[in-house]
Amino acid sequence: MARYVGPKVKLSRRVGAPIENNPKHTSKRALVFPGMHGFRGRRLRDYGVRLNEKQKVRYHYCVLEQQFRRYVAEAGSAKGNTGEVLMRLLERRLDNVIRRCGLARTIWAARQIVVHGHILVNGRKTDRPSYSVKAGDVITLKPKIQKLCRENMESMAGHEVPQWIDFNPSEVTARIVALPTSDQIPFDVNPNLIVEFYR
Repeated sequence: MARYVGPKVKLSRRVGAPIENNPKHTSKRALVFPGMHGFRGRRLRDYGVRLNEKQKVRYHYCVLEQQFRRYVAEAGSAKGNTGEVLMRLLERRLDNVIRRCGLARTIWAARQIVVHGHILVNGRKTDRPSYSVKAGDVITLKPKIQKLCRENMESMAGHEVPQWIDFNPSEVTARIVALPTSDQIPFDVNPNLIVEFYR
């Protein structure tokens, strides 16, 4: 399957917002175009604003276009606000849950942990990053990866785990206590613009 393997900070620079919460992406230097004067681009039109918002979410959750379209279609057929449902679907991805727990520094590292088969959901090995967790699911780690995850947790001191995840750092286990709400998503985005982009 195709995936982006290029420089990640370039993605933050392209959309003009940090797509990952670490110093590489959040520094002012990361968001300024290179060169003596930087790039003074034209003001975005309505289409460009919506495209930018969509790309920002895609990069943040490490999802390709075709898969993202499927999420939008699924959110459109569900009850409730399409934008909020879309963000809930993306937030429930297994690789994202690993990142939110602080077991990996970035979404790409979390994705690798899942793909390599180090994660157990309800006692069963799950190696699909797109696996959608449900309320009541218990996520545990295989013993091999626990040392690395503990080191990641120590390096991210002060990391806050969202309220919809009950995380036990001593046993390195997580339990999904509820489905995420729009105010529990620690990423500044306007999902309604994304829905408008696909209409």
